[in-house]
Amino acid sequence: MMNWPQEQCDKALGELRELYRDIEDKSGLEFSTPYQLLVATILSAQCTDVRVNKVTAELFGKADTPEAVIELGEDGLLEEIKSCGLAPSKAKNIIAASRLILSDYDGEVPDELEELVKLPGVGRKTANVVLSQAFGIPAIAVDTHVNRVAKRLGLADGSNVQKVEQELMQRIPRENWAKAHHWLIWHGRQICKARKPDCAGCPAAPYCRYAREQAEAESE
Repeated sequence: MMNWPQEQCDKALGELRELYRDIEDKSGLEFSTPYQLLVATILSAQCTDVRVNKVTAELFGKADTPEAVIELGEDGLLEEIKSCGLAPSKAKNIIAASRLILSDYDGEVPDELEELVKLPGVGRKTANVVLSQAFGIPAIAVDTHVNRVAKRLGLADGSNVQKVEQELMQRIPRENWAKAHHWLIWHGRQICKARKPDCAGCPAAPYCRYAREQAEAESE
């Protein structure tokens, strides 16, 4: 793909900023503590935020700390989260992560990327979500929406999510990393959908690489 000009990227991001200004700090996941967010984010893999929030509303009413979740046990936790995809592996990872948090981090979720990714079930995306939303540390978590929208806009071309993350960190000012993460997620959910993006209704379309390529293809 062509290297999309930074000026076009900045204008596209400016449109998204205006479009999602009122919800740019709003997480789709409901949580009160870093540990709750960690658990919710692990559960969100291949599962909608709506479903996760329903599950955690029940779960956190019974167990919302590492100690309480371990007390539930793997079978008990699995019963609570069974409606989430990949529930058996998630239950195993959450229990193991909870034990490690207690044994190695004095019961507190670590606030460093290098430490977070040591926890079972925690990759860079989950770690970056926790850093930015629980601790206010600038980070860009690349999920399927962010990956798709970033590439369509021309912000990134990376062949994997870590490369996309690095490209976004270079393209976007550090103070906007966490907000841009939300702009891209909300845009991917509401307008720039996977199968049928609404380019006609997208305010960023005049600056978007994908929209430009589609228009050129239609004119041939």
